[in-house]
Amino acid sequence: MHLETLKVFCDIVETRSFSTAASKNFVTQSAVSQQIRMLEQRYGRQLLERTRGNVQLTPAGEVLYQASKDIVDRFQDMEAQLQAASQVVAGTIRVGTVHSIGLYEMAGALKRYMKAYPQVHVALEYSRANKIYEDALKGNVDLGVVAYPQKRPGVVVLPYRQDRLVLVVPPGHKLAAHKRISVRKLVGEAFVGFERDIPTRKETDRILRRYEVEARYAMELDNIETIKRVVEIGRGVAILPEPALGREVEIGSLVAVQLADQVFLRPLGIIHRHGKHFSPAAEKFIEYLRTE
Repeated sequence: MHLETLKVFCDIVETRSFSTAASKNFVTQSAVSQQIRMLEQRYGRQLLERTRGNVQLTPAGEVLYQASKDIVDRFQDMEAQLQAASQVVAGTIRVGTVHSIGLYEMAGALKRYMKAYPQVHVALEYSRANKIYEDALKGNVDLGVVAYPQKRPGVVVLPYRQDRLVLVVPPGHKLAAHKRISVRKLVGEAFVGFERDIPTRKETDRILRRYEVEARYAMELDNIETIKRVVEIGRGVAILPEPALGREVEIGSLVAVQLADQVFLRPLGIIHRHGKHFSPAAEKFIEYLRTE
């Protein structure tokens, strides 16, 4: 039995998807199915229950998963330590982040890093903040990059950068002619925002409450790109990180208005599991992010 097969099995369990596991391991979905059949034949037990749109562990599968996860984690730590000893900058780095950070904040550093170290494959996975913390703890990603980083048991937070929050409106909006406005001027506006469990939405709501603005949301979404498109068609205004608005402001499809009351900053952090052994590739990646 190969270690790669155990890793594929763990990825299926954690993503609940054969297709996602195949993508993560750069193999076909049929190859993944064949590996699982081989495992079930070897142990004479059904390991996974396949229901429509979902995958569940059987009791035998749970035993195999717990043991396999430990084996895979130990192997990956061993590889990282050996690479660190040889100072070889190669291999794969798994990074979990959200769209507003991965598409805009990290783009420049990622481009420079990949040019400097073409032998490294950066597997960038977009997810919700809570899952990024979970994935970092479980070892499913080497690093997470999140907004409003939180101290959690077993998680180390490295400061990354801060970006400014601004009001975003369509060009024809009554506030579009202003360079700066007070948050209190937003009374009565319809908002387009992130879903309630997303950290940037929580902070936006705190800002509005602080200035006695009742937040009336026309739409709540999980993706910054969709929020921008909805604001463009005039369904509401939004408070978003300024670096994510460059293209739209440049072509004139959106207007960014500074908030006059104070500079509202969104802190970003790099997170990883406590005690994580980093390969030289991962260490260099962190260095490139933090020195951008």
